[in-house]
Amino acid sequence: MKPIEIKIHQLNDLQIAGVISPDMVIKTTDDGLSLLADLYYQGFDSIIIHQKNITPDFFDLKTGIAGEILQKFSNFHVKLAIVGDFTNYSSKSLNDFIDESNKVGQINFVDSVDEALERLGR
Repeated sequence: MKPIEIKIHQLNDLQIAGVISPDMVIKTTDDGLSLLADLYYQGFDSIIIHQKNITPDFFDLKTGIAGEILQKFSNFHVKLAIVGDFTNYSSKSLNDFIDESNKVGQINFVDSVDEALERLGR
């Protein structure tokens, strides 16, 4: 596995970490919590990660992976944007979760890094 690259996006006084990797970065709940903690303690306010870097189990709400990781993001007050194509998921509960998350704005499911930066900068 190649090392994770962090692209720093500066928006006004916000520092946003863009996670760049050809590999899956979050395979387990512990991976997600470790990434959050590492970036939080480096001073990042928000994190952008790509769908391809997250285990498909994350998007199956029954596994509990998404809920546990996203609760920690909320507890640490770190915003998250997941960039990808979510149209291929047919689960009503996942689609409802994505819609509700995007309304609240703590966790965002977006199509592009530009959209992620726009939402995280609010």
